[in-house]
Amino acid sequence: MKIAVMVKVLPDDQDIVATDDGQLDFSRAKNTISTYDLNAIEAAAQLAEAEGAELVAVVAGPKRVDDSKTRKNILSRGVDSLCILADDSLDLADSRQTGRMLAKIVEKVGDVDLVVCGDGSADLYAQQVDVQLAEALGWVNTNAVVSLKADGAAVSVERVLEDEKEVVKMPLPAVVAVSPDIALPRIAGMKDILAAGKKPVVTYSLEDAGGLEDATVETLEIKAPQPTARKKMLFDGSSDEGIDEFVKALKEAM
Repeated sequence: MKIAVMVKVLPDDQDIVATDDGQLDFSRAKNTISTYDLNAIEAAAQLAEAEGAELVAVVAGPKRVDDSKTRKNILSRGVDSLCILADDSLDLADSRQTGRMLAKIVEKVGDVDLVVCGDGSADLYAQQVDVQLAEALGWVNTNAVVSLKADGAAVSVERVLEDEKEVVKMPLPAVVAVSPDIALPRIAGMKDILAAGKKPVVTYSLEDAGGLEDATVETLEIKAPQPTARKKMLFDGSSDEGIDEFVKALKEAM
């Protein structure tokens, strides 16, 4: 069995600075793995360990996503090998473009039985890449997965819905998007980090993956929202009048 986990690498939001005119300055932001993908990596790693399967991580994004520290961060989490496509034309790729590009890399990897994705990304959280990826591959797909188990030529998943849980048995190959509740990301030890530096990394060019298709979404502008000035209103909670005033002000603000 071969499992591929999709990983988005993005600027750490703690390092992003908003300028006075709302522009976002990423110049000092270090690379980090999308929070939701950390859970996906762990879920895929646990399944791979249980099944004796091979686990391949796949990353696609602008050139900044490919650095040695990020590679080791991914490979130290139970991943056997890493495939990277780093090209600046992918900087503002929409969900459809990203899904189709990832699908081409999965096909290049070959013999993949199961693709695991996080249920969204920590920046846009569009929850569309797994759907677009599955559509491009022509594979079955489901999301909101909180439990994942191989079952012969199929995979059994547990999904949490609004008012119930359901168990779905899906034939392989398949694409699943997992909930953050599925697994707690491991903390890599020094031995894992040192071993990560010796694991294989395959790099692809945009041409290797067949080029980038035309965008279906046009990004016009990305700006930080303007902060709302605080009203600095104080109320006396020890009196009925103060509470009434607070409730009135709260209703007006809403």
